Amino acid sequence: MKFDENFWDNKYKTNKTGWDLGQVSPPLKAYFDQLTNKELKILIPGGGNSHEAEYLLNNGFTNVYVVDISKLALNNLKERAPSFPTSNLIHQNFFDLEQAFDLIIEQTFFCALNPNLRKNYVNKMFGLLKENGKLVGLLFDTKLNEDLPPFGGSKGEYLNYFTPYFSIEIIEKSYNSVPNRSGRELFINFKKASN
Repeated sequence: MKFDENFWDNKYKTNKTGWDLGQVSPPLKAYFDQLTNKELKILIPGGGNSHEAEYLLNNGFTNVYVVDISKLALNNLKERAPSFPTSNLIHQNFFDLEQAFDLIIEQTFFCALNPNLRKNYVNKMFGLLKENGKLVGLLFDTKLNEDLPPFGGSKGEYLNYFTPYFSIEIIEKSYNSVPNRSGRELFINFKKASN
């Protein structure tokens, strides 16, 4: 099965969006609330309805971008947050994106990709981040589906992928996940390693 634009648009059309919390994820909210530079260039890949992008916008962050293969998901965000700059809603395959960011937020995107794309994801994240840029967010720390998203993983697996390219600042069980994800998420803060 192809996890293409039609696949994801269908998820939004049929409201099969179990990954969508309907709010900013508490661990990410806590992280955002301690950021002081509101001009950071921030990317949320595979952002979906992107409550995180909406939260950042509402809290004065001026340089937030969302890329998603689903036009429907981007439209949902624009409807909820009409002042979100349309030019920062990028309807494109993440792997085709050509920009540079200070911070990339991981929230259910990694686990939505076919696992055979995980090395490509790490390479692309490395390429999209500016010098000293960070990849921050949440990864599932549990076995999930074998044939459909979300695909799970483990701390050891993630370290194998990311260690060559990133300085691992934090990878630990999230203490403030929503109840149905409690004990099943790792909070990550990875800094781009020097070339």
